[in-house]
Amino acid sequence: MAEYRINDLAQASGVSVRNIRVYQDRGLLPAPAIRGRTGWYSDEHLVRLNLISRMLERGYTFATISELLHAAHYGMRVEQILRGTPKGGRFRNFKRAATITITELRKTLNATDRSIALSQKLGLLAKDGAHYAIRNPELLEGAETLVKAGVDIDVLLDRWVRVQDDLEDVAKSFVSIITDKYFDENLPDLGEEQVSKMAELIQTVRPMAHEIVESTFRQALDKQISVAIGEASTYFDASTDEDPAAPDTAGITGGGEDTDTVDVGEHTDGARTVADRTE
Repeated sequence: MAEYRINDLAQASGVSVRNIRVYQDRGLLPAPAIRGRTGWYSDEHLVRLNLISRMLERGYTFATISELLHAAHYGMRVEQILRGTPKGGRFRNFKRAATITITELRKTLNATDRSIALSQKLGLLAKDGAHYAIRNPELLEGAETLVKAGVDIDVLLDRWVRVQDDLEDVAKSFVSIITDKYFDENLPDLGEEQVSKMAELIQTVRPMAHEIVESTFRQALDKQISVAIGEASTYFDASTDEDPAAPDTAGITGGGEDTDTVDVGEHTDGARTVADRTE
């Protein structure tokens, strides 16, 4: 895969260095990989730049391009975007300036030096002079909501690192579907047509893997949410069973010969057992 410095990328794409930086600030173009003091761009950046240029030529605004690229990234369709209700969160407003101060980070997220450094490593933030460029306003808003609810930002970021490591293995396993079959001692002898076919197969794996991972994770997440709700309900049930304000029905009988006495003893013992499990 080819790599480009920003000047080389500008020359290859026909987009000025200034506009490349503007696209990055607006979240249209991913940040480059930083090695030493140099930012390195890939063929994916070149493809993205060419796409942005064509969309601008057709009259699309930055906001529309951003929404369409975001939708494509997450496998959404155009009608799903049009159905969605626009959101105007605080951090989305930052998207125009694309920067946030360290004071704001500490105030809204209780961010420490560690969490800020980890956010940069994960691509959520990027150092931009005395400020930080926001790469994903939606994630930053979600993080703020969790922090306000008492969740430590480091907990979220550590989960992110864990998921990132796990997904590296998942990605490798999908690519290996092709490499295990074609990458052997015969690889150097493959003709141009066969190599081209192999490259096409690898690209075929990409959307398939994305769909498998997304649908599988969605099902797993739904299952875990249901489990959590079920677990929470046991606490409410135990609290209801132990409520001292509940009417005492011991010894109450109805009118008639076939009436039964309600035995509360076993019921309260059962409630006590549930309560013990919650402690």
